Amino acid sequence: MEPAELRDAVVEIRSRLTDARGFLDIEGKEKELIELQKQASDPELWNDPNNARAVTSRLARHEGTIKLVTDLSEATEDLDVLLELALDEGDAGSLAEVAEEIGTLRAQLSVLERESLFFGEYDDNPAILSINAGAGGVDAQDWAEMLLRMYTRYLERSSFTFEVDEYQEGEEAGIKSVTLTITGDNAYGTFESERGTHRLVRISPFDSAARRHTAFAGVDVIPQVEVEEIEIDNEDLRIDTYRASGAGGQHINKTDSAVRITHLPTGIVVSCQAERSQMQNKMRAMQLLAARLAEKARNDQAAEVAAIRGEQHEAGWGRQIRSYVMQPYQMVKDLRTHYEVGNIQGVLDGDIDGLVDSYLAWRRSELYEA
Repeated sequence: MEPAELRDAVVEIRSRLTDARGFLDIEGKEKELIELQKQASDPELWNDPNNARAVTSRLARHEGTIKLVTDLSEATEDLDVLLELALDEGDAGSLAEVAEEIGTLRAQLSVLERESLFFGEYDDNPAILSINAGAGGVDAQDWAEMLLRMYTRYLERSSFTFEVDEYQEGEEAGIKSVTLTITGDNAYGTFESERGTHRLVRISPFDSAARRHTAFAGVDVIPQVEVEEIEIDNEDLRIDTYRASGAGGQHINKTDSAVRITHLPTGIVVSCQAERSQMQNKMRAMQLLAARLAEKARNDQAAEVAAIRGEQHEAGWGRQIRSYVMQPYQMVKDLRTHYEVGNIQGVLDGDIDGLVDSYLAWRRSELYEA
């Protein structure tokens, strides 16, 4: 790199670091860190294990983020000094060292910038992801199973863990529905990008005339919340038990104790067949119900605000967000961000990082432009 390019690169790093500090609200995190450290040192903290885990996890995340920002700031200052010395002395070796350090800092900044994309209230919560076959008959059920494979491929090579709570096979092929609970850093923030209707265009393997068909599947993603946070009256519940079925694989247990809970006032139905006992399945189903009731309350509040403002938005998750075209050409396109991928097989094999990251950047730009 030429000297002018090196100077420009250092200026670019400073600017990106300043922007990341703002998006991450480092000052706010530093203030919250003091309170979290007080809570973590309280000997009675572990009387409530769930709260203790939440406090220590948030403490570790804040400490890690603040340390990364501090280290990058110091490294940028050192880089600036090294660059000026190298330029003054005309030291080619030192200039090469500066260029190498610039590459290292850019890579570390990319990690920090991705962290800054997670700012939502529930981004760090576990995610409850459901896939439901839509219009398109057997093709839609096959498409729903293809989406399940896409997500499990992505999850199996990531740091996330997941469990299959409910799995319903299709009559001829594919699946009618499936529900996963995904845990890990920023689980909900990562998978929020997938909420909506996914459209597939291909030559149907179920059409003897080999015609092109369009199929739809709906993906719903909500954050998991603690049951205690939601008021649920047992009088409002109908609880049924049934035998688990389906080919859920290693992530699901076939048992005689699957549980289905219907919340009578809202008509919300949740099921769980992942655990080995009826009691465990009931507890897990109650967690799923609490999450769906919390999501309904948030949607109702958003609809009320929109009505007051006179805004007209399509409600719910049933909006088309992404198209996957296999014939007559190959393309995956996100209709919100306009991000396109030509390697559709790679996406269906779980390579969805670009789609997720483009959504996160779009989400942030929508917030700051609003």
